[in-house]
This record gives sequence, structure tokens and C-alpha cells, in this order.
Amino acid sequence: MDDVETRELRYFVAVAEELHFGRAAVRLGMAQPPLSRAIRQLEDRIGVRLFDRDRRGVRLTIAGEALLREAPAALDAVRAAVRRARRAVAPERRLVLATKAGSSHEFLQAMLDAAPDDLPVDVVLCEIGEQAGLLRDGTADIAVMHRPFDDFTGIDAVDLYSEPQVAIVPASHPLGRRRSLTMAEVSSVPDLPMARWPLADWSYPPGPGPEVHSQSQLAQLVALGRTLLVIPRSSRAWQWPEHVAVPVLDAPLATTVLGWPAGRSTPEVERLVDTGVRVGEVAAAASA
Repeated sequence: MDDVETRELRYFVAVAEELHFGRAAVRLGMAQPPLSRAIRQLEDRIGVRLFDRDRRGVRLTIAGEALLREAPAALDAVRAAVRRARRAVAPERRLVLATKAGSSHEFLQAMLDAAPDDLPVDVVLCEIGEQAGLLRDGTADIAVMHRPFDDFTGIDAVDLYSEPQVAIVPASHPLGRRRSLTMAEVSSVPDLPMARWPLADWSYPPGPGPEVHSQSQLAQLVALGRTLLVIPRSSRAWQWPEHVAVPVLDAPLATTVLGWPAGRSTPEVERLVDTGVRVGEVAAAASA
């Protein structure tokens, strides 16, 4: 069996997602006859039928369903490899670090200050849950992440330090006058539903409140009295005057983590990880 070309995989994914050769051809910017020929050639190449075609339309076969589960990840891996290759020969090789805006600010600043002078680092601020994707697609080399919230599939990581969590509530709300709260209490406030975070693997059920995608969106919704949220204590850097942070006694500890693409560590990444571990030891002692 000959190797499958990425072009053929792109064609297959388009048809598999559209389940219509005409729409797939438009999506790919090509005519339908060459697309149909390319799919037949792909089926001949791998020796299995990928689509059933009849008057009722186009359907994936069992083999097609199996390939569709794998093909997008394979295409992403190729794009990531190309992106990493281009960055590797850039005139000035710089390490790219991704972090969620507003999170672990003090740790991040301390790590960047302690990084070796000959290890230039660019910081990419991203939205909630985006760090893993930036690592997988080759945009970033390393990321500040958090357990139990972020997705670590395909990511190697080292845990740095753990800390309690706090509820960010409107200063005008009765909860803002409490010295502490429990998860049961913050999860059952009728007029202040807990925010829902996308792309997150929470260790406790998400609330019924609005889905949020950015720190600025969160901050304004809390200030307006529309939601509350539970976050690591060190993520309070973005807190507004209209907010109050109240310790949540039984919330799971949040662990700050440095992550990088699995199996793709480099000497530069290892040096920054070593710096982060040293800084994390100080942060762990401070939060103990």
C-alpha cells in the first residue's frame, strides 16, 4: 500500500464532514469530478471503501468512520510539524510561552525575571482552555496550565505548586460579606448562578450560569451581578473594585503546571522548565 498524501486526507475529511461531494468541492475550491476521482483513488490506495454512494446520498462506511476519527489529528500534526520547522530556522529563535490571561501572574513574572538572559521568551496571552491547542498546533513551545481544569491530552507536564481557590462575587452581594464559603453554597445561589467555562475538565459540576470565554467577559458579568466563579487564589490579579474574593474551603486545590507537546521537549524548553520548577518551589513555600 502506498503512503496516503495529506491532500487526499483533506479531500476525504471535507467529503466526510459534508456528506455531499458538491458541497465538499465548493468548500475545497475545486470542481466535483476531480474530487470524486481523488476519493476513488484514495479508496483504491488503502484497499477499503470509505463511502457508500446511492440515490439517497453519501454515507460513511465503518472504515470511513474509523478514518474520520484519525484524519483530522493527522492533518493537525502535519501542520504543526511545518510550523515548528519554520520557527526553528527563524532569524532569532525565541521560545513561545502560552498562558491564560490573568492567571498565575506573580509566578509568571517571577519565572520570566529568573529566565537566563540568553533564553528569549515571547508570551502569548490566550483565552480559557486554549493553551493545549496552541501547544499541539506548534504555535507555542510551553504553556502555563492548571489542574484540574485544562486538557492535558498529548501534553507532557510538570506540576509546580498547588493553592486554594476563591469565589469571585459582586461586592454588593450578601456573599461578599462572608469570610468563607463552601462549594455547596456557591453552587446553589439562585440569583447568582456559577459561570460555565468552555473546554474545561472540572472536578465539580459546572454551574447553570452564562458560558464565559474571556477574563474581561467574566469580570463584567460578575460586576453586573449576573454570575460568580471559583478560581485559583493567585488568579485574582484581574479582580475589579466591584468584586470580592471569598475563600472556598472545600474547593479542590488548583495546581499550576508547565506543559509542552508530548515527546517534543527541546533544550530551551528544558531550561525554562528548570527555571519554573525553582520559582515554583518558592511559590509553594509561600502558599503553604
